[in-house]
Amino acid sequence: MEGGAGRGLECPKIMDGKASNGNGSEKVIPSCCLKAMASVPELEAKCHSTVVSGWFSETHCSGKASKKVYFNNPMWPGEAHSLKVDKVLYKGKSDFQEVLVFESSTYGKVLVLDGIVQLTEKDECAYQEMIVHLPLCSILSPKTVLVVGGGDGGVLREIARHTSVEQIDICEIDKMVIDVSKRFFPQLAVGFEDPRVHLHIGDAADFLRHAPKGKYDAIIVDSSDPVGPAQELVEKPFFETAARALRAGGVLCNMAESMWLHTHLIQDMISVCRETFKGSVHYAWASVPTYPSGVIGFLICSTEGPPVDFVNPVNPIEKLEGALKHKRELRFYNSEMHSAAFALPSFLKREVSSLRNSPTPAQGKGICVS
Repeated sequence: MEGGAGRGLECPKIMDGKASNGNGSEKVIPSCCLKAMASVPELEAKCHSTVVSGWFSETHCSGKASKKVYFNNPMWPGEAHSLKVDKVLYKGKSDFQEVLVFESSTYGKVLVLDGIVQLTEKDECAYQEMIVHLPLCSILSPKTVLVVGGGDGGVLREIARHTSVEQIDICEIDKMVIDVSKRFFPQLAVGFEDPRVHLHIGDAADFLRHAPKGKYDAIIVDSSDPVGPAQELVEKPFFETAARALRAGGVLCNMAESMWLHTHLIQDMISVCRETFKGSVHYAWASVPTYPSGVIGFLICSTEGPPVDFVNPVNPIEKLEGALKHKRELRFYNSEMHSAAFALPSFLKREVSSLRNSPTPAQGKGICVS
């Protein structure tokens, strides 16, 4: 869900290309999911944590317990990622999702929500470090930060490297994710121990609607895939609410899927943010081996105000006292990786060419995706 550890997914019931969320309202779902679901015998599906013959695979299943049909996750049709399981450490179900923790043979402990890998001990550094330091190193002396989701605590751990930060709010919908992370992933959950952290259990969209205007210097959205309940977090009303809660020249960093698999989703998100944020809109990416296709993207935006140069960090991590080794030594991020994250492959530039170098008069300069 939008809380989760960042990347959970529950498939909604599909009717005429729309997703029913169970309370009578319907939302259009991405075409990749419709395409995948159209090829399976039953359209109503649920993600499950499946361990078969010592291997975990990201799968869905449909049908009754006596006659289940398993198939690949519709967010990345035609492929599946598997990890060898040495030992299942925990399996439970919260009010929102299924939670699984297992020890893998190559990536250490793994956290899975609703059948989708959220993080592993080996490569969590890439995601956690990049989603935090891309925005925070792009502005001078950030003081107030909001985290949407991030229940594993890794994002909090990384924000804490910035000594200028005075207040860190985190809104997580699923308390079980926090409890499980504290038990099995203390190297991430250490983030909750920082006295600057203020935890709010609940719906992040609602939390933001009640946030004072201009309260935050930065908002980091460590959200799940945009299907079902989390779809709200990639729609215009959410981005408008986030922009309102940011100060002039404030920044947003949002998980933005894989450029190899979800270009249409990236295009949609960029279009919405270009209409909403009046500063800059950029797309960046990083390598995370255990995420689908091995990469993950970040949509990073700024509100109108003091210009923000995302590509060239003005608040370099190397110059922040104690930042490189706070709680745990940085493993992935540095200023060179920061700038390199904004270099895009040619195919992606072609896909978003209509959004590059063509700002509307209202937007002025600074809108680019390159």
